Amino acid sequence: MHPLHDIDALLLLALALASKRRPAELAEAVAAVDLLQGAIPSEAKLAESFQRLATNGLVCVEEGRFSLSTASQAIVTGLPKKADTAERIFEVRQRLAAHMAQDVQEAAMPTIEQLSAAILAHRASGQGAGKNLLMPKPKTAETEKKRAGHWRKPLGAARRRKG
Repeated sequence: MHPLHDIDALLLLALALASKRRPAELAEAVAAVDLLQGAIPSEAKLAESFQRLATNGLVCVEEGRFSLSTASQAIVTGLPKKADTAERIFEVRQRLAAHMAQDVQEAAMPTIEQLSAAILAHRASGQGAGKNLLMPKPKTAETEKKRAGHWRKPLGAARRRKG
């Protein structure tokens, strides 16, 4: 794979995250990109990246859902767990540079219109009334004033023998 772009590595990481249990829909892939980077790239850049990865045999399409091929799964596995996103993208980009495209294929990749609809759906879902359970709950003044409760201490050896 000769032309290397950071968005290709980012998209591979996002697809690995989104398609962990089953192939991911386009909106799920966009949500994973947003989660990893904090911003969503333009639709044109995402469409080009999908096309580059698909022609090099790194992205598979199954009934409109996207997943990683076995070659791209080998690239993504074994990344350092404690590294931040920038370090992971750098490592994936290094592995992409070493990847030789064997299975060049043409697949039905998403169009710019499909990507813009997925981005709008992701943004609309983020503004919904649903609540994110992963966010820490804000502490109230009442919980900060609370003292730790008295916990019963275990009996000493002398008291255990008597009772």
